[in-house]
Formats: sequence, C-alpha cells, structure tokens
Amino acid sequence: MDKDLASIQEARDLIKKAVASQKIYSQCDQVRMDEAVKHVALKIYENAEELAKLAVNETGFGNVKDKIVKNQFASMTLYEYIKDMKTHGIINIDEKNKIWEVGVAMGVIVGLIPSTNPTSTVIYKALISLKSGNAIIFSPHPAAINSITKATELIRGYLKEISLPEDLVSVLSMATMEATDALMKDNDVALILATGGKAMVKAAYSSGNPALGVGPGDVPAFIERSANIEQAVSMIIASKTFDNGVICASEQAIVVEEEIKDKVINEFKKQGCYFLDDKEKKALEKVMVNASGLLNPKIVGKTAFEIAKMAGVCIPSYIKVLIGFEEKVGKAYPFSMEKLSPILGFYVEENWIKACEKCIEILKYGGIGHSLSIHSENLDIIMEFALKKPAYRILVNTPSTHGGIGSSTGLAPSLTLGCGAVGGSSTSDNVTPLHLINIRRVAFGNKPWKLDEKAEDLDMSSLKLLIKEIIKEMSL
Repeated sequence: MDKDLASIQEARDLIKKAVASQKIYSQCDQVRMDEAVKHVALKIYENAEELAKLAVNETGFGNVKDKIVKNQFASMTLYEYIKDMKTHGIINIDEKNKIWEVGVAMGVIVGLIPSTNPTSTVIYKALISLKSGNAIIFSPHPAAINSITKATELIRGYLKEISLPEDLVSVLSMATMEATDALMKDNDVALILATGGKAMVKAAYSSGNPALGVGPGDVPAFIERSANIEQAVSMIIASKTFDNGVICASEQAIVVEEEIKDKVINEFKKQGCYFLDDKEKKALEKVMVNASGLLNPKIVGKTAFEIAKMAGVCIPSYIKVLIGFEEKVGKAYPFSMEKLSPILGFYVEENWIKACEKCIEILKYGGIGHSLSIHSENLDIIMEFALKKPAYRILVNTPSTHGGIGSSTGLAPSLTLGCGAVGGSSTSDNVTPLHLINIRRVAFGNKPWKLDEKAEDLDMSSLKLLIKEIIKEMSL
C-alpha cells in the first residue's frame, strides 16, 4: 500500500477509535471531565520547556523562551479560565422563562495544527475538547510532525494515568493532504478546528462538515497623538518580537499622525529598532516574498538580524525589529502584508481620520475581521475605531499579540481567533470550550397557547391591545 492510501486508512482507523472513546467519555459527569482537564493541564505544564525546545529545533520558527510561555499559557492560563465553566449536563436554569439548558458534546473534532505554534496549539485544542466532552484528532503540519506527535503522546499518557481512553486525543502519523482530506470529510466528524494557511482553512469550510476556521491577521497598529508614545512603542516591540512574530495577532504595520511622526520614529530607534533606507528596503522585499508573491517561509519566525543577513543588509546584532517606510497597500508592497516575523511597515497620515482609513485599507487587504491595535487616551477616537473598523478585536493600549490571545486583556485565552463572516469565519470570538458544545433546551409552557376565540374577529388595532393585556397579566 502506498503512503497516501495508508494515511487515508490511518485516518479512518483513528476516527473509529475516537468515536468509541468519545461515547465512553460522554457518559462521565462534569466533575470527571474537569478532573481530566486539570490533570492534563498540570502535567503538560511541567513539560512546557521540553516541548518548546522540540518545536524550535524542528521548525526553526520562534525561540525557546517564548514558546515555553506559550505552552504555559495554553495549559495553565487556559485552565484557570475554563475550570469552572459548565459544559456538560445541566449548564443553566432560567427560572423566569422556565428553560433548562443542557450542554451536549459535539463528538469527534478534527484539529489542524500549524508549524508556527505547534505544541501550544495541540495543548490548547486538546484541553478545550476534553473540557467540552469531545474527542479530537490532530492533523499535523508536516514541518512540525515530531513536536506535534510528542505533545499528543504526552497527553494520551496523562489520560491513561486517570483511566480514561487514550484515543480521546490522537494524531496522524502520516501527514498527507489525502489523510487530512479524509479526516475533514468523514461523516463521523462533528467539527473541524482549522488553524493554518488560507488554503487549509478554505478546505475545512469546503469539507461538508461544520468548521471553525481563522484567517490571517494583518494587524495595523495606530498610534494617536494623545498616546503615551514611549509606552506604545515598548508594547509594540514586545508584541512583535514575541516568539519572533509568529502569532497572527501581532502587529504588521504602524500608522501614525504626521504631527507625532518624528517622536515615534526616534522612540523606535531609541528602543532598538532599525529604519531601512530605500536600498535596504528593496533588498529586504526580495527575501520577504517568493516567486509567487507570497510570504517567503524562510523569514518566518526568524530574528531581525537573521532576516537582514538574508537580504545582505548589515545591522547591529541588538536590533529588535526592522521597519520600512510605506505609503501604499497591496501585493506590490510587501511591507503591507502579514509577515510573521519582526518586520513592520510604517505609514504616516495627515490626521486620525486619514489614519483610520489607512487601517481599514490594510485590514481589507490581508486581515479583515481579525484584530486592530490602537494606542490613544482619546475615548472619542477609540469609540470611532470600535464602531467602524472591520476587525473583531480592537486592542487598546496593549501589545496586540498578548491582547488578542487574552493574555494582557480580559478576552478569553485562546489560540484560535475568529474573524467573523467578513473574514470568512463562522465566529468572531476567541474560541473556547463553549464553541465545541451544542445546547439542548427544555422549554416548559409558560404563556397562553391560544388567544381569546374572539380575537380572530378583531381588527389589528384590537389584536395589539389584546396582546398587551396578555403581556401585562403575565408580568403580574
């Protein structure tokens, strides 16, 4: 049997095992499920460093220090947020309307895992699946199959320790497109959690099964004149350099007003960033994109120094971020695209209204529906951004990376950030266990089911009065 056929057979076998395991797990009560989530989260947290090293060594993306933090975030930070969440059995009783709400697991989930955040995404998706009573099968990116498999094997072992079926969490050992396609299209799959490139997310939505997919995050960061510039720059650098910029919520372009342009530029330089001249910018653009005009994977998750070296640009080793002045947006202007590395485009606009328009243009080009960052103390302007920008996370005075995933904001801790219908996603939320359950509602009769027999002879004005009387009586 050739590899493609073997991988398809493996996918089918994993689904059968997952279905059987999930049926057993679905008979557990909320307490038992919570015990499972706690045990896995605590144990995997202890292996955060080992998994981080494995991911960096295998993929070459990011750095160990920040990947440790991401693994810890995906385990214990997430656990603290979801531990008291009701997902199974009676989850709510609405006494006023006489409705019981019952949480029901979906069944078998397919989780697509990217190479940029391999182990942390496995941890996150496994925990939200277990919390919601589901089984999950991972389809790994071929470039990160070893680290993804290791994280999965650890979780399987932790489930076995507490006498739960290992096959609640599993992974393809042969990462082929055919196997992934077979997983996504199988009738026994309830939902696809798609994190990856545009093509993979589109394939998930075209599979015939429900999907929660996320698009790219071409995040603009607007620094408005009332902002604390030193603080804003510090936050942007911290966000853009975190794991060398591979998180989709990281800033991709800075937009400033003409009035504060020089102050912002000087502050970026002061804090260790490098502004490219025209020649250097053109040299960098050549390594930023491949022959097809798409992002060159060789720069993804690399340091500013490494990327500059690829382009033949000589910079000091301490430089944190490379910045290129830009005016336009589109495929011909690589600094306007999502770069997944410590590279930023820099736009200067006449005022906040023009800056607002530029942010919208950037979002529409590469990150519509995802996230937008604004640094400002002017609540009126912040409100304008909130009401008009085509992004579902408006992140105010916070690093965009940390804010978007819910680390430095009150948003739900998540590594799957929905972009809403405008961004081709079925949700605009930070995905949590509550997105992986259906809710059964038991509704008791509490309203008259038949109007007064004379009602059919009344004109519309009389009928409206009758309805008002009914509502009034119900409220007594």
